[in-house]
Amino acid sequence: MNAKKKNIVKEPTEIYEATSKTRVLSEELNPILIQLIEKSKKEHEQGLDLSHEEAMQKIKLKFPS
Repeated sequence: MNAKKKNIVKEPTEIYEATSKTRVLSEELNPILIQLIEKSKKEHEQGLDLSHEEAMQKIKLKFPS
């Protein structure tokens, strides 16, 4: 490979400029998103979340192949 060309497989963050644009501070999040995250955390602490197996079973029932 030419030294001037970048290896886009090994350097995708530079090609897509992902490092600088995808970092979001918590203060920048939408207030509704923050509320949903907090609600989800509380439900998880209370044991109201689903296991992977339960979630996959629901998805397979809803979207049979």
